[in-house]
Amino acid sequence: MDKKLVRSNNKMIAGVCAGLAEYMGIDITAARLGFAALTLFTGFAGIPFYIVAWIVMPESETYA
Repeated sequence: MDKKLVRSNNKMIAGVCAGLAEYMGIDITAARLGFAALTLFTGFAGIPFYIVAWIVMPESETYA
């Protein structure tokens, strides 16, 4: 199967965390909580990463 990293349609803000969770095969809520914890513990370094990922990751072509 050909996996592709894309932003998900299951989005709260931009679908970045959900897209990463779907790509890695983990629970979306766990990915969001993990990203939030990492952002808090790294002095909010996750925010620029999220913005860059939002710009770079293509949007999913499937519409649910």
